Amino acid sequence: MKKKSRLSVESYIEGVLKGDRMVLSRAITLVESSLLSDQLLAEKVMEGVLPYSGKSIRIGVTGVPGVGKSTFIESFGKILLDKGYKLAVLAIDPSSPKSGGSILGDKTRMEELSADKRAYIRPSPAGASLGGVSARTRESMILCEAAGHDVILIETVGVGQSEIAVKGMVDFFLLLMLAGAGDELQGIKKGIIEMCDALIINKADGENVEAAKRAKREYANALHLFPAKESGWVPQVKTCSALEKSGLEAAWEMIIEFKDKMTANGYLEFNRQEQRANWMQEHVRYLIENSFLHNPQVKSRMGEILPGIKSGKYSAIAKARELVDLFLINRGGE
Repeated sequence: MKKKSRLSVESYIEGVLKGDRMVLSRAITLVESSLLSDQLLAEKVMEGVLPYSGKSIRIGVTGVPGVGKSTFIESFGKILLDKGYKLAVLAIDPSSPKSGGSILGDKTRMEELSADKRAYIRPSPAGASLGGVSARTRESMILCEAAGHDVILIETVGVGQSEIAVKGMVDFFLLLMLAGAGDELQGIKKGIIEMCDALIINKADGENVEAAKRAKREYANALHLFPAKESGWVPQVKTCSALEKSGLEAAWEMIIEFKDKMTANGYLEFNRQEQRANWMQEHVRYLIENSFLHNPQVKSRMGEILPGIKSGKYSAIAKARELVDLFLINRGGE
């Protein structure tokens, strides 16, 4: 981001609070920037908008590639818009491990929703984030809330062991599944099923209706084997067809039921408090790692020892400790 394109802290805050979509987009671009000057500016912006956030229902949507996440979000989102909600979709696209590039194609996959001015869709690259979510997704979510969006949908890259990181930033964790794609109970890692608040079998249409019903019964039986959730919520299994727009109303009613119950028993706020604490700890780790990797002495020494590490001459563990000790000694030399 070039310096001339930056706004003042006050302009960012004022624009976001007014719901100015252009300023909101620029603010999200700011928090996604890796430049130190942008990060420092973004921190001030976030402090300014934070008191106006937190009033939405935050929903994470994950599932195996091809399960129809984008189609589900488009159909589901249009229903929410018709109900009068102000929707924001944070869609995380995979980044190339080689080039760092990202397709950012969610807007083309959600053509109708993208064209609706009542919805705000922001595709962001996953980058090096392990959780299948952008490293700045939390900040983007808070900015969208401050801009008046009362439903936030976060679509993750796919599903896998690290995808459950999205659970740490949302209120409701929704797992989309397919029927008839093999052994239903072995098709996804146990940890993700255990953490979801609802499991929805998508594409329950045409010849797949009966298979979806069978899968629903199997998953419902499997969920009973998991320990009870701390929240007291009992995960539900439903079927839907995002293409035919069936089952989506029931899905929303379930989420509202969840929000009402979790608000009443205090778990919703408790969970968000825990998420805020974890958010700070994660950012501390990020800042330390970033400072470590950019330390001149560390960079120089790393360049010297990497050939030996690659050839097997040096112990990676021993040299890692040497680099950390070097960083701690010279941490004021940046």
